[in-house]
Amino acid sequence: MPAKGDGITKRKDGRYMARYTVHTPTGPKRKVIYGRKYKDVEKKLAEARGDAARGIVYDDENMTVGQYLDRWLSDAVRGTVRESTFSRDKYLVNNHIKPSLGRVRLKNLGALHLQGLYRERLDSGLSGSTVQKMHHVMHKALAQAVKWDLIPRNPADSVRAPAASSKEMHPLSADEARRLLEAARGDRLEALYVLAIHTGMRRGELLGLKWDDVDLDSRTIRVRRTLTRKGKGGTYGLGEPKTKKSRRTIRLSQRAVETLKRHRKRQLEEKLQAAYYEDSGLVFAGEGGNIINPSNLRNRSFIPLLKKAGLPEITFHDLRHTCASLLFQKNVHPKFVQELLGHASVAITLDTYSHMLPGMGGEAADAIGEALG
Repeated sequence: MPAKGDGITKRKDGRYMARYTVHTPTGPKRKVIYGRKYKDVEKKLAEARGDAARGIVYDDENMTVGQYLDRWLSDAVRGTVRESTFSRDKYLVNNHIKPSLGRVRLKNLGALHLQGLYRERLDSGLSGSTVQKMHHVMHKALAQAVKWDLIPRNPADSVRAPAASSKEMHPLSADEARRLLEAARGDRLEALYVLAIHTGMRRGELLGLKWDDVDLDSRTIRVRRTLTRKGKGGTYGLGEPKTKKSRRTIRLSQRAVETLKRHRKRQLEEKLQAAYYEDSGLVFAGEGGNIINPSNLRNRSFIPLLKKAGLPEITFHDLRHTCASLLFQKNVHPKFVQELLGHASVAITLDTYSHMLPGMGGEAADAIGEALG
């Protein structure tokens, strides 16, 4: 039932004005609609009252995009996602989104604002993958604003997200992989490189691996945690694996088992000789038992090993690609490769490594010819 004072009246300037009342989480609020024609205002008033009756209330407080994103991060994101995901979203909001759109009123934010932001960030040199993550963050945030009845629709629905930049892979050949492992023989972290190539484990999974997760008798490893970082320049710690599928049990090769046994013996000797050793149970730890910084791993261990083996400079993640490449060369089924690598679905495995799969070109044509006689 309309509240007292609600209805349509004609102003002195000739325009029509409609007043109506809605109930918001902070109490009743008066809304105003203007128009030059009575019928136009009448139609808008009917739509607004219909929305209000269905519980759809658009609060026109002067909340800015920056204020809303801060509230969204603290109320809807923190504690509901991995700490590393929260830190990444917060970094994108504070460093890329708020500087451009922070002062825009939330109710005025449109698709053109977002499209302009993405174009601006791409032109500044930001990668397509990072800008795509920005779009994902904005889409989630604005979808929540719709659910909270702050805006009528999600403007990100009408924006085309930039394509993610494809990262070129540089997997090692079987001969190159053997040269790298030969160069690592006797190295303090030899077992890390053996596991990286033999299992395809992610760098964070290897650096977060604990002896409690290793069963050398049954030749298995359980991936239950990974190394995470709190924001850009933040400290490293142990957190949840990337996805549910990342939690997995991996069967070890005999060489991996033997290398891990030698590694464990060497680590025990280090503990006895060290003046101070903080034993956190990590399989791959610094000389004082501390977490190994990934940058230090790359600069002080991985790059020197590549040079020693006479190999080109690649990323540590390319060792994971090397594992997948070698398996596909031996015609291992993609489903088994997916389970080993911990991909969320076999579709991701196929999409990532389709160019490595046999039978994608001439072999496929020969196979269908043989099948049909």
